[in-house]
Amino acid sequence: MKQINMYLASQSPRRRELLTQIGVEFSVLSVEVEEQQQVGELAPDYVSRLARDKAQAGVAALIKLNATQVSMNTAADNLVLGADTIVVYAGQVLEKPVDEADSIRMLSLLSGHEHEVMTAVALADNTRCWVELVTTQVQFREISRPEMHDYWRTGEPSDKAGSYAIQGFAGKFVRHLSGSYSAVVGLPLMQTEQLIQAFKAEQNK
Repeated sequence: MKQINMYLASQSPRRRELLTQIGVEFSVLSVEVEEQQQVGELAPDYVSRLARDKAQAGVAALIKLNATQVSMNTAADNLVLGADTIVVYAGQVLEKPVDEADSIRMLSLLSGHEHEVMTAVALADNTRCWVELVTTQVQFREISRPEMHDYWRTGEPSDKAGSYAIQGFAGKFVRHLSGSYSAVVGLPLMQTEQLIQAFKAEQNK
């Protein structure tokens, strides 16, 4: 069995922690992709595309690095994981809030209602890219306006899709969850592990 080098194309500390949690050894790649939903693009397609773009951007970065530092044949032994998470309410994608007013707007939509959290995981090498999409249903209790303002002041929602982090203070807003908790945090652990093992098995054939 040949050695396969795993890379995470993400700066998210949550994804790093989750991948470490299931015993995966990896290096972190910094990649930049445009995160803009296209006109008419459905939420599942959007989040899947972003995960795929991140993984493939990581592969491209490694190939460029290999061309200058090591032999190109090692590129086939690199595996890059990209992931993205979005919050969807009534078909509307809720991105990261731009300011406090935007955060209050999003939390007001989610308050007392059920929404979807979609996380896509992509694995890529220099010839293939596989994508797995996991959707989790989350229901919030009613959230008062003072609670929303207090939550914003914690600093937690400013860089989170949908303006909340389920693993943080916002955990107290959750009435019910159906699906993968870790996917809401940023990486569906069971599906990610299965995807990695399946991809490695194909690489070792």
